[in-house]
Amino acid sequence: MSRRDLYDLVVVGAGVVGSATALAAARDGLRVALVEAQEPAAWSLDDADLRVYAFAPDNAALLDDLGAWSAIRTARAHPYRRMRVWDAAGGGELDFDADAFARDHLGHIVEHSLLVDRLWAACGREPSLRRVVPATLATIEQDADAATAVLGDGQRLRARLVVGADGAASRVRAAVGLDTDAHDYGQRGLVAYVRTQSPHEDTAWQRFLPTGPLAFLPCADGRSSIVWTLPEAEAQRLLATDEASFRRELTRAFDARLGEVTAVSARAAFPLRRQLAKDYVAGRVLLVGDAAHAVHPLAGQGVNLGLRDVAALRASWRRAAEVHADFAAPHRLSRWERTRRSENAVAAHSFETINRVFSNDAMWPTLLRGHALGLANRLTPVTRALWRRAAGV
Repeated sequence: MSRRDLYDLVVVGAGVVGSATALAAARDGLRVALVEAQEPAAWSLDDADLRVYAFAPDNAALLDDLGAWSAIRTARAHPYRRMRVWDAAGGGELDFDADAFARDHLGHIVEHSLLVDRLWAACGREPSLRRVVPATLATIEQDADAATAVLGDGQRLRARLVVGADGAASRVRAAVGLDTDAHDYGQRGLVAYVRTQSPHEDTAWQRFLPTGPLAFLPCADGRSSIVWTLPEAEAQRLLATDEASFRRELTRAFDARLGEVTAVSARAAFPLRRQLAKDYVAGRVLLVGDAAHAVHPLAGQGVNLGLRDVAALRASWRRAAEVHADFAAPHRLSRWERTRRSENAVAAHSFETINRVFSNDAMWPTLLRGHALGLANRLTPVTRALWRRAAGV
C-alpha cells in the first residue's frame, strides 16, 4: 500500500467531538477521513434544537483556533454572566459571577445542531480532510503499523490511528472489544424551551429538588432551555400532561425565580446513565467523547469533557511532530489515555455523587448540604476553584 493510501486519522462519527477531532487534525497538516452515516441536517434559525450545552470557555477557545467559533457565536450562542445554584430542601445558595472573575462571561449556551452544522461545514473546507458519507463501520482490522476501518459498502480506510467518536452505542468500541462500566440512573432528562414572566438575566440557574436537579439555561431569543432530571415515571407523566398544567408544575418546581412560566415549546425526555469505557485505547484505535464516557448532564459537562479529549490528543500529536515521532505510538496513546480516563472518571463520579446527595430528602444530607452551599459561597477561593475547573481555565 502506498503512502498516499494511508490516512493519518480515520475518525468515525461526525458529531461535535468527531468533527472537532477531524478538523483539528486537518488544520495541523494531517491527512484525515471523517466517516458519518448521514450528512447532518442543516441548522435553521427558525427551528431551535432542544439539545443545548453550557459551553465552556476553553472549548470556545479550541473551536476559535480551529476557525469555527465565530460562525457559531454569531449565529445563536448566548453568553451567560452568572450561575446560581440552590437547594430546595436544605437552603443555601452558590453564586458565580463573571465580574468576580474579571471576565466578560462564564460561558455560552449553544445548540447541538448549530455546533454540528458549523463544524461539518468547516471540515468541508479543509483540502486534506475527506468526508465519507453516507457510510457505516462494519469492522476494524489492525496490524502493528496501522488500523483499517472496513465500511459497510466494502471501502477500506487504512490509517495510523482510527478514532471512535460515534457516541455511547459506539460501533468502533464494539469492533475492538472494549468493555464498559455502566449504571442506569432510572431517571430521564426532560428538555424544552420556556418563556418566563421575568427575563433570565443572562444567568444559568439550577435548583436541586428531591427528585433531581432542574436547570434553566439562558438563550439568545429571551427564552430559557430547561433540563429537568426526573424519575422515569414522573418524566413520562409530565411529558403527557397538558401545557397549562406543565407550566404550573414547572413554575412551582423552580420556585418562581423568574415569575410564572408563560409558554412552553415541544417537550422531550432522554434516559440518563453513566457509561465509562474501561479502556480508551486498543492498538491503533482510540475512543473520544461519549464513545469513551457518557456522564450525567448535571453540570452540562458531557460535550466539554469530549472536547478536552480532543485538545489533549491534539497536544499529543503536536509534541510528536516536534521530534518527528509517530503520534500513534503505543506509549503516546497510553499517556493520553491515562490522563483523560482519570479526569473523565473523576468528573463522572463527582456528578453522580452530587446528584445522589442533593436528589433526596433524607434528614442528614438535607441538613448538611444547604450549609455546605452557603459556606462555599462565602469562600471566594472555593467558588473560583469550582468555576475554573468547570470552565477548563
